[in-house]
Amino acid sequence: MRNMVESTELKVLHSGNHNVNNYDSHNDNYVRIDPYSLFLHAMKSSVTKKKYSRRLEMFFNFIKIPGENLEEQCLTFVNSGRNNVNWVFTNILKFVLFYKERINKKEISGATLINYLKAIKLFCEMSDISINWKKITRGLSRGKRYASDRIPTIDEIRKIVEYPDRRIKPIVYTMCSSGIRLGAWDYLKWKHIIPIMNDNNEIIAAKIKVYADEEDEYFSFISLEAYFYLKEWMDYRRDAGEKISEESWLMRNLWDVTTPTGKGLATVPVKLKSSGIKRLMERVLYGQGIRTRLQEGKKRHEFQVDHGYRKFFKTRCELGGMKPINIEKLLSHSTGISDSYYRATEQELLSDYLKSMDSLIIDERNKLKKRIDKLEEKNEDEKYIIKVKLQEKDEQIQLMKEKYDEELRILKETILDMQQLIKYPKRLIELS
Repeated sequence: MRNMVESTELKVLHSGNHNVNNYDSHNDNYVRIDPYSLFLHAMKSSVTKKKYSRRLEMFFNFIKIPGENLEEQCLTFVNSGRNNVNWVFTNILKFVLFYKERINKKEISGATLINYLKAIKLFCEMSDISINWKKITRGLSRGKRYASDRIPTIDEIRKIVEYPDRRIKPIVYTMCSSGIRLGAWDYLKWKHIIPIMNDNNEIIAAKIKVYADEEDEYFSFISLEAYFYLKEWMDYRRDAGEKISEESWLMRNLWDVTTPTGKGLATVPVKLKSSGIKRLMERVLYGQGIRTRLQEGKKRHEFQVDHGYRKFFKTRCELGGMKPINIEKLLSHSTGISDSYYRATEQELLSDYLKSMDSLIIDERNKLKKRIDKLEEKNEDEKYIIKVKLQEKDEQIQLMKEKYDEELRILKETILDMQQLIKYPKRLIELS
């Protein structure tokens, strides 16, 4: 299959007797749109495009559609099916019945077949092939609505970030502390990471803009730990000769650091796409001995290579006491009718996030440092309180001394007057 899934550009067919026509009012004739490109056009995520393309290709291969690549198979299927809907219906039903047998034998789950049908249905809709889908899907098992995988443990994540690639820590810590999807890396630039300061002008976390300038843009937060490793990665690239700006991609290719020419290669960054990050993470799991080949009969690993971190974020935030609806907001999940009515401010979301940020910290040293910082802060507060109380005490002593001195002065004057009266009694009589 040709690697076309990264592009959503519609290809126009200029030759051949194809029945995939759109009217072009500008030159008063018909142009032909490639049905595979139209199919890709219906999806935004490159990951979704690849998955749907693989599923569609499996269907075409099953019903033996000829063609050197998926593009040609799409054209053949559309040309055959446009004028023969029964042929399309029969082939899809044949595919469904075969996989129902596999479901009955416990070889696959019901959800797997549903996912295949989603790709086929989308292709038919984009190609204007209308069939009765209720007849096809009636009686199919919907499968479990959730996967039976688990989240990675803290110890597993710590082992993952030990892998000797400078990009692993910023990738893993960012995903674990923000809950972003793998596809978000295709849009993330350095300007989308915005540090958050406290009243003392200290960085306490960072805001992350996800899918910036896209229709589904939203924001989440990353921990101080994640921000530190992202900044360390960007600083390393700057020191290696790359011109870092707000437009710099967060993830890029590596370069040769063992030769003098390495610095020159560092100055020519190539964005690391989400597909590259996925391959990198898979390599890390096998390289660190966390993932091994699946046993015969098993179809799923214990935790997903990328979505597992998103589940980790949700689980740990819940354990940290964050409001469930705020977690869903930061995950960009729909909350049903609450989408229209619940309007938590950014500051309210941040305050709730900070409460649970400790539960998202991976490196124990960072937890220890935070505890030390808190103790030092508490110690400074106690020192300040003691200093204030001593100052108050000094002020009280000073007031008491001034009062004593005043009373002593008055007493001395009184004694002096008495002495004068005793010494000169006649004067007292005269005065009286």
